[in-house]
Amino acid sequence: MHVRSRKARWTVTAVVVAVLLPISSCGSPESGSSGAGTLTLGVQAPPNSLDPVQLLEGQQMYLWSSIYDTLLYNDNNAVLQPNAAESWQYSDDARELTLTLRAGMTFSTGTPVTAAAVQTTIERTRTTPGPLQSNLDAVRSIEAPDDRTVVLNLAHPDPNLLGALAQGNGVIADPATLDSPQTALDPVGSGPYTLDRQATVNGSKYVLHRRGDYWNAAAYPARTVTIRVLPDRTALFNALLSGEVDAGSVDANQAQATQNAGLTLKRVDGLAVGEFVLADRGGKLAPALSDVRVRRAINMAFDRQKIVDKILGGLGQPTTQIFNPKSPAYLPELNDRYPFDPEGARRLLAEAGYAGGFTLTIPANVMSQMVQPTITQSLADIGITADWKPVPPQDSTQTGEYPVYFNIAATVPAPRTVNSKLAAAGSTNPFKHQAPELTALLDKAAATTDPAQADEVYRQINTYVVDNAWFAPLFTSSSNWVTRPGVEYLGTGANVLSTIRTFDVRQ
Repeated sequence: MHVRSRKARWTVTAVVVAVLLPISSCGSPESGSSGAGTLTLGVQAPPNSLDPVQLLEGQQMYLWSSIYDTLLYNDNNAVLQPNAAESWQYSDDARELTLTLRAGMTFSTGTPVTAAAVQTTIERTRTTPGPLQSNLDAVRSIEAPDDRTVVLNLAHPDPNLLGALAQGNGVIADPATLDSPQTALDPVGSGPYTLDRQATVNGSKYVLHRRGDYWNAAAYPARTVTIRVLPDRTALFNALLSGEVDAGSVDANQAQATQNAGLTLKRVDGLAVGEFVLADRGGKLAPALSDVRVRRAINMAFDRQKIVDKILGGLGQPTTQIFNPKSPAYLPELNDRYPFDPEGARRLLAEAGYAGGFTLTIPANVMSQMVQPTITQSLADIGITADWKPVPPQDSTQTGEYPVYFNIAATVPAPRTVNSKLAAAGSTNPFKHQAPELTALLDKAAATTDPAQADEVYRQINTYVVDNAWFAPLFTSSSNWVTRPGVEYLGTGANVLSTIRTFDVRQ
């Protein structure tokens, strides 16, 4: 199997980091770890907007989740917790969600946070085109019967809704300022921090100060947080070694140097999954893919351990699953389903009538370039020709123009994984492929409000997807986090959409 050099490994790691949360902490010596109660974070790109309807997930959450409260939140173990809403409850048919707000919350202006403010913010997101709008497709109306009660009426059960309310769809903005153009740059929220506009340089540096009157200030030990936009990972690595950085993620070939410098290294696994998506399961463009034996053969073509060792530099784990290894949906035994077996794969192809092989057209982009030689050789070894077609970076490969494609995706909670990858309207199900047995499981998961029961259904979904080879996952990626004295990284890899609460800053 073809492997890449150290330079290629670093590039793959950089791509994974860009997809996820490529955060590292960086700042001047006087404003970094030397200042008690301060934390400076570095991100690879500035936020596109701080307007609630335009919020993006990933690294941008470090900024907007500090300014806005969310109704719920996922802790570092990806367990859903109360936040601005102290409790929530579904109706028996899972078509009505009632949330009760905490008493005494205020916006940074001192205006009380009310159910009407929540109603206005969510309704605006629901009716305004933007990256979050589709997460509220199931919501038909929103009510605020009193100052502390919010009721969401749904057209159908939606297992993704609670998770959405722990992210951008759950932020609370001040209705009095919501439609102001200033909201995109300096919004009024009810979160733990306010933005210091004088110290902030838009697109380059964002300075946040903790609110003394915030209801949960103890959960945010840093009094001042500075978020720096620093896209060059080598510069971040050098800043870490020089003492200008509080905490940061480093590449595999940089980890030893940080340990030699006396810093603490923590490996966090399961942040993203690199997957060869066998999208055309109905055989519209590639008839062979409609045969499960062909899809299983493709899964058996890859030496996943060698991919992890040689391409990721050891920063990952082999997998046959699309779920986070810490997800309740994950089953370790499923990773034994497709051992590396080119000879067995060729036998399966022959049984399916493809002893002479066939050709797959595959889009080539920045996401795939470092694994293209490996995929090409692995498929060739079982008789399949890979025909790569260059695709501009700005073009999606998930449009139904290609029967297969390579993707690196964050390992989000099970309901969101299912919604994006398996549902008929899912972004990584471009052919809208469905199967009666799987559809029944998806409907069951959507209507199940008991978490333990839902977890069991998601395990059944995972088993079905692996057994029927809807994907050929190759690896889950890891990250090396380095911290200096006074700062601790608390992430476990279970929740890849972390906030400032991922860090403990000791005074």
